[in-house]
Amino acid sequence: MGKEQIIREALALPETAIDYHVSQYLAEKFPEKVLVEGNDTLFNVETYARAGHCSLEVQTFIHNQVITDWQGSELSSGIPTMIARFGGFMEKTAGESSEEEISDSSKNAWFTVQWKDNTLDILVMHWPTGFSRVIYAYWILCDSHQIAKDFIQEVCRWNAEVRGEVLVFSGSCWKKDAQLFQAIQGASFDNLILRGNLKQQIREDLERFFTMRQTYDEYNIPWKRGVLLVGPPGNGKTHTVKALINALNMPCLYVKSFRAEHSTDEDNIHAVFDRARKSAPCILVLEDLDSLLNEENRSFFLNELDGFASNTGIVTLATTNHPEKLDPAILDRPSRFDRKYPFDLPEQPERLAYITLWNETLKPALRISEAGAVRLSELAAGFSFAYLKELFLSSMMHWVGSAGQETMEQAMIDQVDVLREQMVSTPDTSEEPPQPKLPSPRRRMRIQLS
Repeated sequence: MGKEQIIREALALPETAIDYHVSQYLAEKFPEKVLVEGNDTLFNVETYARAGHCSLEVQTFIHNQVITDWQGSELSSGIPTMIARFGGFMEKTAGESSEEEISDSSKNAWFTVQWKDNTLDILVMHWPTGFSRVIYAYWILCDSHQIAKDFIQEVCRWNAEVRGEVLVFSGSCWKKDAQLFQAIQGASFDNLILRGNLKQQIREDLERFFTMRQTYDEYNIPWKRGVLLVGPPGNGKTHTVKALINALNMPCLYVKSFRAEHSTDEDNIHAVFDRARKSAPCILVLEDLDSLLNEENRSFFLNELDGFASNTGIVTLATTNHPEKLDPAILDRPSRFDRKYPFDLPEQPERLAYITLWNETLKPALRISEAGAVRLSELAAGFSFAYLKELFLSSMMHWVGSAGQETMEQAMIDQVDVLREQMVSTPDTSEEPPQPKLPSPRRRMRIQLS
């Protein structure tokens, strides 16, 4: 195996022999160097170098396989923000641009790294196995074991930290998303409308948790928390999750899916909880939990959530639109989800508060009267917050199309019937809408929480 062909020759070997043969070759080829081998996916030297913590040079004596992905926005900057379709935790706002739309990552490559006056040669490789998994491995050549181990520790620690980003799990791997973090910054408890004192209860619950580790330890209570937000779509669950992330200022790990082409659900569930344990204290977000779980992966998920492994410092924050699809072992066992908060359809006081909040964001020509807001809050009985938002957007477009011949108030009254027909013919599957950035309305309704 020649130095220039090491990757090609290694990948031609049986998958169970690749790492051993590469290690043997490097040890024989570079006897004057110390060889350290690892496979921790947190060892991403490229992201560490891009942050300026070391310099990295890709060696050209070997053919390096580099994967280039486009990370651009899905929305055109020409779409006005107010009429763009919002929804869901992973939303992108109109006009949003990525600082780095093209992203390169090395699949198989040889690097020379300069770090703290040390020179390290690093070979990274990926190869598939027969179990629909991808094996990741790296080899470090340097002057001492201590230098190699210190470097691995620094790189892994840095990559484990979440700083001004959301850590997103998709396709069996984690990716730091600063753009998503910025997109959720507009969500707060001040612009969230919920029934009674529900939002205060949720916020105080988790704020107390993160400040009471010493108390939990003193009384031998496991310092972990499971919170499930339950209710039909469009009623504030996602907005609440975003507001909590902003208010608690804790690392956030967001799971898009446990499914991936080259790995099993069990592998991915383990990877999710393993990373959460390394990032704790943190918030692990499982949006639409019922869609993440199935009969095959449910048992493994429960073992990771409440098994032998410690989940110290982890708040597992899940949402579901369909609690009936969840196993009773998830819904009814307190040690898994300690609290379940109901997110029901808004009643008239909440509808009026939401309409008032939106109305104050409009330009004067579009605003409706206080009496009109009250009338609309009564006419829109049964509307979710998502449909109330759609009421404003569709009415604005109708008003623009009529060239101002009809008042905004009349347009909204007309649109109530149109949207109600849509509600009857099509179930509301939209996600929670972003709320206008205004102070909380004074009017509230108290309810008895289950």
